[in-house]
Amino acid sequence: MPLPKTADAFAPAKVNLTLHVVGQRADGYHLLDSLVVFAGVGDDLRAAPAADLALSVSGPRAAGVPTDGSNLVLRAAALFDPVPRAHLTLTKRLPAAAGIGGGSSDAAACLRALAALTGQGLPDAGAVLELGADLPVCLRARACRMGGIGEVLSDIPPLPPLWLVLVNPGVAVPTPPVFRGLARKDNAPMPPVPAFADAAAAIGWIAAQRNDLEPPARALAPVIGDVLDRLATSPGCGLARMSGSGATCFGIFETEQAARAAADAVRRDRPSWWTVAAPISDTAAVVS
Repeated sequence: MPLPKTADAFAPAKVNLTLHVVGQRADGYHLLDSLVVFAGVGDDLRAAPAADLALSVSGPRAAGVPTDGSNLVLRAAALFDPVPRAHLTLTKRLPAAAGIGGGSSDAAACLRALAALTGQGLPDAGAVLELGADLPVCLRARACRMGGIGEVLSDIPPLPPLWLVLVNPGVAVPTPPVFRGLARKDNAPMPPVPAFADAAAAIGWIAAQRNDLEPPARALAPVIGDVLDRLATSPGCGLARMSGSGATCFGIFETEQAARAAADAVRRDRPSWWTVAAPISDTAAVVS
């Protein structure tokens, strides 16, 4: 089968519907137990043959994104042996450092696209993990339970159709201080993820879980509380919670109509906030 002339990969937003911090290793890495899903909104990456490896960035969230070797996309490309000669074009729509895995999802999309473009196999799982704890789950790009420091991925029963409204107030919340602010680091794990009869059952179960990073993140950035309050009062919102280490928050809705109406209302009230409605996607990110 001939190799494609270009390869396009979608980099969806990663959302931690739950995030339990259940321990800490001797090397300082925290042990997590998280229900991770991916939303139908994200960045796009295109790989095309070129004389050398290079990256360009465009799109509404391109400002400030580096195009040198510090970018996780180029670091991911460097994991291949030999390193592909390709021009990578990243269309950036997700806010950076926002708790929705934007950089990690971009890097995972790069790995998928270059594997398709060159015919090479994906790099070793250990090397991928060294790029960041979110890389393995972003490379998988489908709903799952994430454990360990991010490398233990387990299948879950299919989720019913659900919609998210993602809101980021535009504040930076560095991850290390959030973890340092934890009251305790040996919290209870999640129970087994059941098969849900319907959307209401799924929302009820998720609501009974936690994001242990939400309280310390709110202490560092009180505007997160404003976002959560705004989402929670939206008609049809079954649950409002922070994703990852923040500052992006999400509201869960049973219907597209309710989610889109809520997103429109938030955008009218808070035009400076990044707000988008998107479905939870239960299929892996596509490469074409």
